[in-house]
Amino acid sequence: MRLYKFGDRCNIAGQRIKEARKRQKLSQGMLAARLQVRGLSVEQMSISRMETGQRVIADFELLLLAEVLDVSVNWLLGLEN
Repeated sequence: MRLYKFGDRCNIAGQRIKEARKRQKLSQGMLAARLQVRGLSVEQMSISRMETGQRVIADFELLLLAEVLDVSVNWLLGLEN
C-alpha cells in the first residue's frame, strides 16, 4: 500500500487534535483511555504519532476523536475556525 503525505505529514488533523486535547487539559494517555472506553484500541504513542503527523488517521478514528474532544470533524480537518 502506498502512503500519501500532505507535505511532510500523514494527516492534516493532528495539530488540531493536540490543540483540542490541551484545551481540555488531557494528557495523550488520558485521551487514549477515553478512546479505548469507546472501543478504539489506541495507546498514548498512537496519539503522539497522530499529533505529529507521523500516523494516518482513519475516518472512524476521526469521528471518535471529534466526539471525545467535543469538536466537529470539520474543525479537526481545518474547515472551520
